[in-house]
Amino acid sequence: MPSIPLLDREFLEKLERLTIQWQKSFPGLVGGHNRSRFAGSGQEFLDHRNFHHGDDLRAVNWRAYLRLEKLFLKMFQVEPRVPVRMLLDVSASMAAHGGQKFDYARRLAGALCYVGLVRLDSIGVHGFSDRLGQRIFSSGGRHRFSGVMDSLSALKAGGVTNYVHVMREFIETYSQRGLIIVISDFLDDQGCEKALEYLSDFGHELMLLQVWAEEDRTPPWTGELDLRDAETGATLKLDFDAAARRRYTQAFDEYAAAIETRALRGGGRYAGICTTQSLESVVFGELIKARGIA
Repeated sequence: MPSIPLLDREFLEKLERLTIQWQKSFPGLVGGHNRSRFAGSGQEFLDHRNFHHGDDLRAVNWRAYLRLEKLFLKMFQVEPRVPVRMLLDVSASMAAHGGQKFDYARRLAGALCYVGLVRLDSIGVHGFSDRLGQRIFSSGGRHRFSGVMDSLSALKAGGVTNYVHVMREFIETYSQRGLIIVISDFLDDQGCEKALEYLSDFGHELMLLQVWAEEDRTPPWTGELDLRDAETGATLKLDFDAAARRRYTQAFDEYAAAIETRALRGGGRYAGICTTQSLESVVFGELIKARGIA
């Protein structure tokens, strides 16, 4: 698999206007870019409340006390450090069609990592197929970006997808709730909906980015075909005509809609992405519309 090209500087400069978004409030997390719905110590004044025994005296508004002879506590906006973790599909199905899905997915992952680096978010990226791969950790500012891209370029596609095993391993590894970005074609013979539901029920917020090649949705072939599964090697003989192609495309769209429903049901986001779309149009189009970034 050839190394993916670095994202060009002009595109990166445009990404600096963006920030990764999440919808949920995760109590007890501080230090990130997005505003929390919880009050506490911080930089931006939020409100006053009555002083209670045990409150920090340093937060008392002493000027108000001198005027009113009553203690009020100053409340400030907390900026949360929400864990952002990315699961990047590196199974064999991503390498189908000349590897265009795999290259596209890695570049998309790189773009999101850059957005996080600029905003001083920390993002852990795991490749996965039937298990979690080694973590690529992204933190500390834009000057760390070249190392992230080197690590993404070094990833290889292969193996059979097993969402249930991967998600169980993920939850056993990370107990802290946060935002999970999954970049995948979501092609698993065993299905992935239950595994994604498992993550959502555990308290994570999901951002599901489904990447497909045009051939995945609308196969161009006609006649008697011998199809081979890219992951399992299983073969299937069929006679493919225009009617079969329409049924196949309809089934693909229904499956994509089921993935989207799974994301939205748990308060998450979804975007369907074809590799024929430019990465810039996806980031500034689909991802903004889905409220994945802003």
